[in-house]
Amino acid sequence: MSDLEAPLRPKRKKIWVDYFVQFRWIIVIFVVLPISFTLYFLTYLGDVKSERKSFKQRQKEHDENVEKVVKRLKQRDASKDGLVCTARKPWIAVGMRNVDYKRARHFEVDLSAFRNILDIDKERMIARVEPLVNMGQITRVTVPMNLSLAVVAELDDLTVGGLINGYGIEGSSHIYGLFSDTVVAYEIVLADGRVVRATKDNEYSDLFYAIPWSQGTLGLLVAAEIKLIPVKEYMRLTYKPVVGNIQELAQGYIDSFAPRDCDQDNPEKVPDFVETMIYSPTEAVCMSGRYASKEEAKKKGNVINSVGWWFKPWFYQHAQTALKKGEFVEYIPTRQYYHRHTRCLYWEGKLILPLADQWWFRFLLGWMMPPKVSLLKATQGEAIRNYYHELHVIQDMLVPLYKVGDALEWVHREMEVYPIWLCPHRLYKLPVKTMVYPEPGFELHRRQGDTHYAQMYTDVGVYYSPGPVLRGEVFDGQEAVRKMENWLIENHGYQPQYAVSELTEKNFWRMFDAGLYEHCRRKYGAVGTFMSVYYKSKKGRKTEKEVREAEQAHLETAYAEDDQPAY
Repeated sequence: MSDLEAPLRPKRKKIWVDYFVQFRWIIVIFVVLPISFTLYFLTYLGDVKSERKSFKQRQKEHDENVEKVVKRLKQRDASKDGLVCTARKPWIAVGMRNVDYKRARHFEVDLSAFRNILDIDKERMIARVEPLVNMGQITRVTVPMNLSLAVVAELDDLTVGGLINGYGIEGSSHIYGLFSDTVVAYEIVLADGRVVRATKDNEYSDLFYAIPWSQGTLGLLVAAEIKLIPVKEYMRLTYKPVVGNIQELAQGYIDSFAPRDCDQDNPEKVPDFVETMIYSPTEAVCMSGRYASKEEAKKKGNVINSVGWWFKPWFYQHAQTALKKGEFVEYIPTRQYYHRHTRCLYWEGKLILPLADQWWFRFLLGWMMPPKVSLLKATQGEAIRNYYHELHVIQDMLVPLYKVGDALEWVHREMEVYPIWLCPHRLYKLPVKTMVYPEPGFELHRRQGDTHYAQMYTDVGVYYSPGPVLRGEVFDGQEAVRKMENWLIENHGYQPQYAVSELTEKNFWRMFDAGLYEHCRRKYGAVGTFMSVYYKSKKGRKTEKEVREAEQAHLETAYAEDDQPAY
C-alpha cells in the first residue's frame, strides 16, 4: 500500500441513529429553517434599532451594562458559588465541541446586552465593538462606508468575542494575521470587578497578549477596539484550477499568494484575499482577490457575480466549475464576497440538506438558508451529537505553510475528507511568548511566505463526513482526532479549541505554551474564579470539585511554578 492509500476498513453495521441522521433534513426544513429565518429577521431588527441610536447613547448603555457585570461579580461568594461563566446557553455557541463545563455548578454573569457597535472612528481607523457583535452586523455598517475590519470571518453568526477569545481567520490573514492580531485594545472585567483597558504598550500589556486563545478564562471581555482598513465596492476574484498530486496542489496554493523571491510585503505581488479548495487528491481551485472600484467592475466585458442572492449556486460548487472551464475572473460585491460561505456553511449544508443545492430548492426555499448552527445543535440530542463526534469531522489544522503538503497527505490517508479549505495566516514573532507562537528560528530559513517578523502558517479546514463513513465502513472518529492532535504537536501545529478535542492535559500544554497564560491567571485573580482554558475545552462532563482539584494540581507542575512568563 502506498503512503497515500487509505487503509482497508470493514463495513460498519448501521444503527437507528444512522437512519435518524439520514432523514434529519425533514426536521431541518420544516422546523429549523423557519425558526432560523425568524431569528435572523428579529436579530436584524434589533441591529437596526441599535444603529439608530447615537454612539453617545450606545456608550452610555455600555457603561451601565458594565456596572451591572461588576455588581454581579461582587455578589459572588467564592466559598459557596461555582466558577464564573457567562449565562449564554451551551447550544447557542457556534463551536462544535460539547459545552460540558456549564453542566457543573457555576456562577452565571449575563453578557447578552453586549451586542452594540460603540464607535466607528474614521480618523484612527478603529471600530469599538462589544463582544456579541457578529460579522454580518459589522460588515452591514462598515462596508457602505468603504471600510472593513482587517479580518472578517466568513460566517455571519461568528461573534467578535468568540473570534478573539478563540480563533478567527479569513482570506486576508496572510497579510493581517488572525482576527485577534487586528485588535488594538481590550476592555476586560477582571475577577475582582476591576475594569481595565489592555493594550500592547500599557501596564496591562501582559494581559493584552494573553487574551487570544484563552477562551474567556482570564476575565470577561466587554469591548474591543479593532483595526479598520479602507476597501472598495467589489472584489476582483481570479479562479485558477490546479491539477496534479497532493504536493503539486500544495505548491500551487503557496504560489497563489507567496512570491518565490520572498517579497511577501509587496502589494503588487501579494493579493488582498486568498483561499484554495481541494476537491480531490488531484484537483484544486486557487482563488485570489483584489479590491476593485465600482467603475472598474462595471466596465464593458467584465462579469459581475452577486453570489449572495439566495438562488445563486453555492460558492464552493461555483468555484469548482473552474476545473472544467479553466481559469476565469469575475467581480463580486465586497460584502457578498466576505460572506460567500454563509449560505451553505462551507459545504456542510450538503450533508444537512442533501437537495438544498438544487436549483429548484435554491429558488423556492434558498431565502431561508442557512439554518442557524445553534438551532441545529439544539435539535440534535445527545445521541446525534455523539454520532457527529464519532463519524463526522469538523477540525482546523494550523500548520507551518511549508508543511501544508504533508498535512494534506495525512488528512487523505487518515480521514479522506473532501473538499478541504486552505487559508494562510501570519503567526507573528511577538515580544512575549503567547499560547501560539511560530517555530523558533523560522526567520533564519526565509521560506516562501515568511518574513523576518512573522512565519506563514495555513489553516487546513477539514469539514465533512470522512470517506469511510460515506462508504459505510468502520471509522473511529475519536482515534482519528487523537492522531491528528499528535501530528500537530510533532509538527508545531495548533488545533483551534472550538472543535472537539481529545487532548490530555499534558498534550494540551505540549501544543500550547502555558507560561504567559498561567502568569496572568495568577496575577489577575482568575484562579479560583474562572475555569482554566484546558478544562473549559476538555471533552466530557465536569464537576466544580474536579475542576478545582485538577487546576490546583496543574499549578503545582514545573512549568507553572515560575511567576514570570518566558519573554
